[in-house]
Amino acid sequence: MSITRYFTKDQHKNLWLALWLILGIVQAAFTELMDDEAYYWVYSRHMDWGYFDHPPMVALLIKAGYALFHNELGVRIGVVLLNTLTLQLTWSLLPRKDNRVFFIILATMGAMQIGGMLAVPDVPLIFFAALYFLRYRNFLDIPSWRNTLLLGLGMALMFYSKYHGVLLVFFTVLSNLRLLRSFRFYVACILTTVLFFPHLYWQYTHGFPSLQYHLVERNASSYDISYSLDYLVGQVLLFGPLMGWLLLYYAFVCPIESRFERTLKLSVIGVLVFFLISTFKGRVEANWTVMVFTPTVILAHQSVLRRGYALKWLQYGAYLTLAIVLVARVYLIWDFMPGVEVRPELHHNKAWADAISKRAGNTPVVFLNSYQWPSKYAFYAQQESYSINSRFARRSQYNYWDTEKAFWGKPVMIAFQGDDELPITDSIATVKGKWYYHLEPHFYAYALVQLEPAIKEIKGRKGERVPVVFRLKNGYGQPLPVDTTREAVIGYAMMRQHEQLPPVKSDLTLSRAIKRRIVSMEIVLPDEEGTYQLKACIFSGVLPPTHNSPVIKVKVED
Repeated sequence: MSITRYFTKDQHKNLWLALWLILGIVQAAFTELMDDEAYYWVYSRHMDWGYFDHPPMVALLIKAGYALFHNELGVRIGVVLLNTLTLQLTWSLLPRKDNRVFFIILATMGAMQIGGMLAVPDVPLIFFAALYFLRYRNFLDIPSWRNTLLLGLGMALMFYSKYHGVLLVFFTVLSNLRLLRSFRFYVACILTTVLFFPHLYWQYTHGFPSLQYHLVERNASSYDISYSLDYLVGQVLLFGPLMGWLLLYYAFVCPIESRFERTLKLSVIGVLVFFLISTFKGRVEANWTVMVFTPTVILAHQSVLRRGYALKWLQYGAYLTLAIVLVARVYLIWDFMPGVEVRPELHHNKAWADAISKRAGNTPVVFLNSYQWPSKYAFYAQQESYSINSRFARRSQYNYWDTEKAFWGKPVMIAFQGDDELPITDSIATVKGKWYYHLEPHFYAYALVQLEPAIKEIKGRKGERVPVVFRLKNGYGQPLPVDTTREAVIGYAMMRQHEQLPPVKSDLTLSRAIKRRIVSMEIVLPDEEGTYQLKACIFSGVLPPTHNSPVIKVKVED
């Protein structure tokens, strides 16, 4: 088959996909990394079966691409390819195909065009969700052993991309309860469990940090209507930005003609409603629903054909969306609006890293309370970096790597912005604002020392003193070094919503606690009623108290 014929058959579908791929590659090559992309690049430097935030699929894709190109394109090339293949899979799932309708729908989806080149877990999730639906359709048509095994593999790959994929399997079963009587479906689920077991074991050995974070630490203490409103607006923008409401409407009203389409429709409605309900527990990110991209496109496409909807409004929306996307693509590469902070994380990262690196020289740089800055610095300065997270900041994967071992007892530069209660050696003027730093001559931090509480909840009266027993675990696999001039001590810190209570040091040094393994610490309950979160901490030198235990819920009554 000639190249010309390949690109002109099927009313130019292949030409459209080729242009989509080329635009994605160009965008990926000339756009600096987002914060999270740099963070996932650091994932790929520490390959494992799991991470604090996500399963390992995005790290694997970055690892493979960066082996080919040591730049932004290398970080993103894997997801760019998957993004284009997602369109091909979606096309293959359409019962009745119309190139013009398909292209117009894709043209209205700005997030898929721009976001498809970002090295984040959402892109592989979208792809493997589309692959899962393909395998499921084939299993419905022919429940052979081959399709059974491929269905099990498809579910596992989806789970390795992002946990949200489990919702698609749940709504698949809910839409077709006959699967519960299918022996081969159970075989597929067993295969999925076997393939996903290494990640489950990683979670088990690390104390299920992802569940702890997403189900406990992220929950808001009270509902705010802005959570739900922001989510609803975010969904329209995610599937739009201009025609998202219309695409979702078309998907909702699409006439169903098969069991497979019933699964697609219930998946779209179920996922959107599930996360809407989740807003009553806290803030929900708009991108958490991306796995229903393929079902939405299929249902909207079939709805237009079956109901005979005119394409006029979709066409107008497509032209305007393409114009917006063009401006956005240029802005991602070239900061032509200096002073206007729209995703400033995408610009001037190399200049910022050079300014920090020039002052640091060969001294390692440790950042406070950020997983973004050390990741960006490591990528653009090509130097090892680390993050120290205080009790009052969110945890990250840096709380699970033993990177600080290489810095023990050595001089480091601790870089931070704002008031972090650290002594200031000097400051650096950068394109991203003023940065302060403290030169620490002998650095010691103990993120992998964990104090596991014997209880999960404390109830008591205001000011009551409650003894709590902890089991101390040394996660370094070697004896801990001791700073004899300022020996580390254990303690605790509490917070309520965004209110931080003063951290409390005990009189028990870390070296003594390590020898005892089982320690008791007296907790003084706050003087105000309410629900608090408590964590055991380690105070080392000038550093703020660090994360060193799971959350203990504290309920204070009058």
